[in-house]
Amino acid sequence: MTRVRALQKIMALSFANSTAAVNSSDTRMAGCLLTGIPGLEHLHIWLSVPLCTMYVAALIGNGILICVILSQPSLHEPMYIFLSMLASTDVLLSTSTMPKTLANFWLGSSHISFNGCLTQMFFIHFLFVADSAVLLAMAFDRYVAICSPLRYATILTSTVIGKIAAATLTRSFIIMFPSIFLLKCLHYCRINIIEHTFCEHMGIARLSCSDISINVWYGLAAALLSTGLDIILIAVSYIHILLAVFRLPSQDAQSKALSTCGSHVCVILLFYVPALFSVFAYRFGGRRIPRYVHILLANLYVVIPPMLNPIIYGVRTKQILEGAKEMFSNLAKESK
Repeated sequence: MTRVRALQKIMALSFANSTAAVNSSDTRMAGCLLTGIPGLEHLHIWLSVPLCTMYVAALIGNGILICVILSQPSLHEPMYIFLSMLASTDVLLSTSTMPKTLANFWLGSSHISFNGCLTQMFFIHFLFVADSAVLLAMAFDRYVAICSPLRYATILTSTVIGKIAAATLTRSFIIMFPSIFLLKCLHYCRINIIEHTFCEHMGIARLSCSDISINVWYGLAAALLSTGLDIILIAVSYIHILLAVFRLPSQDAQSKALSTCGSHVCVILLFYVPALFSVFAYRFGGRRIPRYVHILLANLYVVIPPMLNPIIYGVRTKQILEGAKEMFSNLAKESK
């Protein structure tokens, strides 16, 4: 018997012992069961090893990156401040999923309360939208630095950066908060087994026996108005950046400008390409692609970009490398 069937049997027995018929409040009191990766239950322990390794690497790498930027006054510039914001959202995004996933794989801790499931769903989507907004802010930073270098210091002041950060959080909250009410308004009358390692919007909505058309359309509109719009604006920014770069008089200046943007382009591709592939594979791949492939990609997506981002910036950015060396040098001196 597979793990999914076992969980279904457990839930069915618990509901059979209930004196009342299953209704919305009973379902919410019972909570949800996360099955992990359906079809790969026998590999959960083995899969947990690389996932845990990448998660720990992401925590350490982004933690070091944030400490370097905060401790080095020379890195208190818009580009590095946005990078520290990206590192922070990456850590939070990984932490919103991985601890529960690993607890499920190692300890069989598959149960999560209904409100806990909604909370996890909210923070996953909230942080994803915030991550996308930070990448847009970084693209704007590169656009101003290359297309209007003389006005860079006057445009991206500390006040403007603070407003961008506030706008990022506000937009993410406004976009994702209504989804909680949409899910709470649904009537739940099925066994609450979610075939996933974490709670996400449509996974919860499909547990309902109500019409979820509003949830489907809201989820699509939210994605288009946040991530979709960000992708378009980032693309427009880089079109202007490339046009400005190729108008530079010397080849050395062009190479330096392209190198400056190289790290950001790598991070953008690392963030959006797996996400878009997952979305289109889920929408159009349908039954041709096994469900465990979608779920495995979703788990890799929340740990691989956060793990690689510090490496990309650390390797390609001389200032960060020098700042890291100075920080560790100062720590070594203090320890003596």
